[in-house]
Amino acid sequence: MGSLTRTGAGCCIRASLDVWTDQDAKGWESSPVEAGQWVLVNGKWNMVSSQEGQPCPGDIRHSMARWTREGIVLLCSELGQPHLQCWVPQCKRDIKLLGRRRGHRVVKEKLYEEQLRNRYSYPRNEFQYEINCSSIYEQDPHEIGKSLEIRRKEIVDLADEDVVAMTSDCHVYRSLRKYQLKPVSPEEESFPIAYSLVVHKDAAMVERLIHSLYSHQNVYCIHYDQKAAKSFKSALNNLAKCFPNIFIASKLETVDYAHISRLQADFNCLSDLMDSPVPWKYVINLCGQDFPLRSNFELVAELKKLGGGNMLETSKPSSSKRERFTYHYELMKVPYEYMQMPVKTNISKNPPPHDIEIFVGSAYFVLSREFIQYTLESSLAKDFFEWSRDTYSPDEHFWATLVRVPGVPGEVPRSSQDVTDLQSKTRLVKWNYLEDYLYPPCTGAHLRSVCIYGAGELRWLLNYGHWFANKIDSKVDPVLVKCLAEKVAEQQKEWVHLSSDEHFLHLSSTNALA
Repeated sequence: MGSLTRTGAGCCIRASLDVWTDQDAKGWESSPVEAGQWVLVNGKWNMVSSQEGQPCPGDIRHSMARWTREGIVLLCSELGQPHLQCWVPQCKRDIKLLGRRRGHRVVKEKLYEEQLRNRYSYPRNEFQYEINCSSIYEQDPHEIGKSLEIRRKEIVDLADEDVVAMTSDCHVYRSLRKYQLKPVSPEEESFPIAYSLVVHKDAAMVERLIHSLYSHQNVYCIHYDQKAAKSFKSALNNLAKCFPNIFIASKLETVDYAHISRLQADFNCLSDLMDSPVPWKYVINLCGQDFPLRSNFELVAELKKLGGGNMLETSKPSSSKRERFTYHYELMKVPYEYMQMPVKTNISKNPPPHDIEIFVGSAYFVLSREFIQYTLESSLAKDFFEWSRDTYSPDEHFWATLVRVPGVPGEVPRSSQDVTDLQSKTRLVKWNYLEDYLYPPCTGAHLRSVCIYGAGELRWLLNYGHWFANKIDSKVDPVLVKCLAEKVAEQQKEWVHLSSDEHFLHLSSTNALA
């Protein structure tokens, strides 16, 4: 049995009443559905062929918590398995109008099960887009073809407001996303990891990142840009309130591209993490377009192998990179994407303090607790930070240089060879000018010369040996996001199961991950 809900001209929704009570169904008014309207019937779009149509309730008189929960179920499903199906464009305006009234919000939420879809094509069978991630991993041509067909459509992901709604009831959210079912081994319990996440957009992807990373003994600091949308901030505030080991940084920066504010954002989280009661061993920093390639169990095993050392890129600078810190840069307005960023002047800088030799790398690191304590307390590190304020992208030389300072915890000797992005396992990035030379071509898209990965790279990503990938975007390829999350969860489950067997216990810390 079902009922139709009018959402405005040209769009009606039929929702199954299987989960509704008789009392829920009261208070509905009937009105005809016009011919030519699209109707969503139990998850599938249908055209009304007769002018008489069927009854279409014109109003929802009650706001019911039960409906809201059902809406959250579908939102959580969308986060876990982003996929594509068609929907009619005229519904977009109608859905927004409905969202203004709490009693109608459930209609919008139910539609989100259908919203990761192409808005502008005709309805088609949803089952043709069900993806088998094992087949994607094995590079099955048919399954890869389905993922490419999805890519041809306009992909619509959940909005920040949807993550706000989904995380508004912590108990329901945690239950539906199955946080309580994440397996953890004794080895992981005794080796907590800290994370610093510096983010500014796309709450749905940030939630997926945290969900894939999450383990109850770890600790997570989120720094969001002060310029970020209000709904984005609200979504992450809600998310943080749902967990005792996730928090928002106590001090928030307005972050500008290639500016010291990006480095300061990490510092704010690092300072808060040092004050956390969680006795973490290593800290890993991430951005919103990163995604794990290893389970928490595997990360713990890899971090133990470092033996107190640090992992990050650190190389001697090229002549072009050297200009970034030999001249004074000033934050200025620019007529393109970033609005403002550091711009080079003709003013030369003084040499760095303490006779520091500059090395360069990336903004991303895996650093020991002892190294972070040194960084926050050392006068050398503080002086070097201040000296770096007027340089270009200081986060790409600060850590790479500091780890080379003689005597620091986990020191990389100055005489040691360069540690490149392919040698450091911190981040797997594809640059378009190195494709076909160092790695296979990008199967997704490019942004500022960096590959946004596609599903065709799933096997390569998981087998290359790095711990995290950048860039991942569900709006470019939702199949890859779904399959990475699925594979990492499978790895965690398998390793924890093996570690519980005494016969295999030694594998987790010796040759199993070699």
